[in-house]
Amino acid sequence: MMERTTFHRSLPAIALALLFAATLFVAFVEVDFGEPRIEEELPVNYQPGEEIDTENITTPGLRYLANSSEETGSANLVTAVVVNYRGFDTLGEVTILFLAATGVGALLSFIKDDDEKKKKKILPPSLILNKGARLVLPLIILFGVYVFLHGHLSPGGGFQGGVIIASGMLLFYIAEPTKGASHKVISIIESTAGLAFIGLGIVGLMTASKIFLANDFAGDWGEVGMLVSAGLLPLIYIAIGFKVGSEMTGLVEKMRGDGS
Repeated sequence: MMERTTFHRSLPAIALALLFAATLFVAFVEVDFGEPRIEEELPVNYQPGEEIDTENITTPGLRYLANSSEETGSANLVTAVVVNYRGFDTLGEVTILFLAATGVGALLSFIKDDDEKKKKKILPPSLILNKGARLVLPLIILFGVYVFLHGHLSPGGGFQGGVIIASGMLLFYIAEPTKGASHKVISIIESTAGLAFIGLGIVGLMTASKIFLANDFAGDWGEVGMLVSAGLLPLIYIAIGFKVGSEMTGLVEKMRGDGS
């Protein structure tokens, strides 16, 4: 009898959920998402940078495939799109990440410290964790730097490299619970990286007049596939890597509550 009553109480919620789903379906069923692809496709064995007839290519995806290496100097198409063609959106994403980290830090600042927890002795980490962290931490930091330095050549970039560095700092905090990073140093790195990103964007606007983070220097710095290449793109990813890494490290530092 009780199961039947519970089911009857759930009927209004089920009806509302179905009504909401039907409303979404009716609202979006007639929406045209994107444009039809042109009849002429890229060759099956097409490689980025290969010369093809671009006269009839009008869709953004095919245009990027055909012209990204020449216009941006990047061997990684994803980097060309994220950092160059939609660089202004990437600035917005970095800003959102900054606001989210700041908001979480502000909320945590209202939590009062527990005096009883402070009196308790902090147990030292195990020998394996302590020694292993010392061995692995430099490798994690090096790998994070490698990822954002090579973002224009291979999968990865500033966001991924920054998070890898922050994960290394998290390991450091676990292995060394009595130690912490300087909040002042983290803030300086974060602010400097953010200003560098904006400064590079202004350079792009000044050189191209229309496109934020325009990469008119692509052909002047190295060849496609080389570490020193792709114009401003590596510099942008370096700035993003340091900014994301410092933001995430600062957030972890704030969440642990007992940092320096």
